[in-house]
Amino acid sequence: MPSLISVNVGLPRDVEWQGNIVHTAIWKKPVSGKVLARRLNLAGDGQGDLAGHGGEHRAVMVYQLDSYRYWQEQLHRDAFEYGQFGENFTVDGLPDTEVCIGDRYRIGSALFEVTQPRVTCYRVGIRMNEPQMAALLVSHKRPGFYLRVIEEGEVSAGDAIVKVADGPEHVTVADIDALLYLPGHSREVLKRALQVPALSNGWKSSLEAMLNSDQPNGSAGLITVAPPPAWRGFRPLRVAEVHRETADVLSFVLASPDGEPLPVPLAGQFLIFKLEPGAHSAPILRNYSISSANGEGTYRVSVKRDSGDGSRYFHDHIHAGDVIQVGAPRGTFTLAHDEKPIVLLSAGIGATPVLSMLYSLVATDTAREIWWCYGARNSQEHPFASEVHALLSKLPNSHSIVAYSKPLETDRPGTDYNDHGHLDRSLLEAHHVPKLADFYLCGPSAFMAQITATLQAWGVPSDCIHSEIFGTVGAITPGIAATTLPPPHPPSGAIGTGHIVAFTRSGLTVPWNEKYKSLLEFAEACAVPVRWSCRTGVCHMCESGLIAGTVKYAPDPLDPPADGNILLCCSTPLSEIELDL
Repeated sequence: MPSLISVNVGLPRDVEWQGNIVHTAIWKKPVSGKVLARRLNLAGDGQGDLAGHGGEHRAVMVYQLDSYRYWQEQLHRDAFEYGQFGENFTVDGLPDTEVCIGDRYRIGSALFEVTQPRVTCYRVGIRMNEPQMAALLVSHKRPGFYLRVIEEGEVSAGDAIVKVADGPEHVTVADIDALLYLPGHSREVLKRALQVPALSNGWKSSLEAMLNSDQPNGSAGLITVAPPPAWRGFRPLRVAEVHRETADVLSFVLASPDGEPLPVPLAGQFLIFKLEPGAHSAPILRNYSISSANGEGTYRVSVKRDSGDGSRYFHDHIHAGDVIQVGAPRGTFTLAHDEKPIVLLSAGIGATPVLSMLYSLVATDTAREIWWCYGARNSQEHPFASEVHALLSKLPNSHSIVAYSKPLETDRPGTDYNDHGHLDRSLLEAHHVPKLADFYLCGPSAFMAQITATLQAWGVPSDCIHSEIFGTVGAITPGIAATTLPPPHPPSGAIGTGHIVAFTRSGLTVPWNEKYKSLLEFAEACAVPVRWSCRTGVCHMCESGLIAGTVKYAPDPLDPPADGNILLCCSTPLSEIELDL
């Protein structure tokens, strides 16, 4: 019969790692006597990063004595102590290849249920002094698993582990872990796994995304991915037309030089432009959302003049007939396929991607409830007004809210705009905008932060709030205290002599330096916001768009990224590259 060998607890502590302070509870120590198993953790235990660890479905971490013996042999080490792998329960028995999600066990006077495999995390590598440990746990199919506390009670080392119920569908911990992180994703097992009530919501969401995706790998379950880009790198497109929308907004219609229709984008996607101001100047790389219908064979982008080099170059130097270098449509800010009402909520030039979505909804003759909510200063800074009005008139269940913060004396209430002020909660409530809807947001950064917080406080679920950000996205650095990054800059020290690396969203182009082990480390040295978790090619949190160029991996990812993307944490450049960062 399986037994509980050791009960291990530990509270969060701060440890130094690669020049950062990591807040972690990966260090666990054995305790003697009875320990109370509570709904969220064991008495005396804690989690340092509640976003990635902890919670009802991750109350107790389990690891097996047999895996201790395995890793001692694999790593040629024998100085392990109980709690070495960050587990609360060190057990004899309960292998990952036999324990199933939903199995229930009586230990002492408490009742537990298996909910999910271990979360892949770089901190186990810190504890083990083996940076690749997160990948090794997955690739060797020895992740360990979490328990939910069904009935609180006391446990102690030496307790027997008595199985009292089998999980439905009999999907093992190793099966579930492989579904998400390893190649070869059986749709049959995916469907069975989703029938297990005990499986945690996070894992269910990931597996549902995989089941509904055309991607052949696990990327769809780990991050939001779009179809592969229609072409690699940049191709020349001809500027067919230039139209003035307002005093400071110009639209540029792009066509293939040979007259062939351009590949159809998804509504909401953007293009990446490589602008070349002169032979002795570095190229300017900029992203602009497509603002036109998605089946016309051409692309339209609409650019507002501001202080940036890209917008000034468009306004001052690009004319009809010019040929410019353009990357294929990209981006995951696209319409969800469900029947909920849709709220297209934008301000300023942020109208461009949601305008493309509006075109798509008209083209499909949708019967869904559509809300167009737009904010501007006044009519002189209100592009696409008549265009949007014409589109909304074709939708049987559409509504429009236009708010001017500083209307002109000539602006007509009820005709040019509905409300004087800003888009906020009171305005949304006054117009009876449905809370149970998919919200698509785009606009200036201050507007995005304000309206996102407004929707969250209003009670809109986070997975119903979709946003497009023109600049860099927020960093995710689990366990490391949030800091305000300086503007992106070349790394300190000697200038590298390697291939050119362009961070397109950050507007930074720098030569690669061989002293960095990965593009992730290089981006961090350049203060480019990045997202990561495992840092070993497992979790795909660092997956980013590769616009042009090639990279090599060391180590190889356990499951390849989506076509057109790379994993930053284990790649280095083989050529000049452009990254969507």
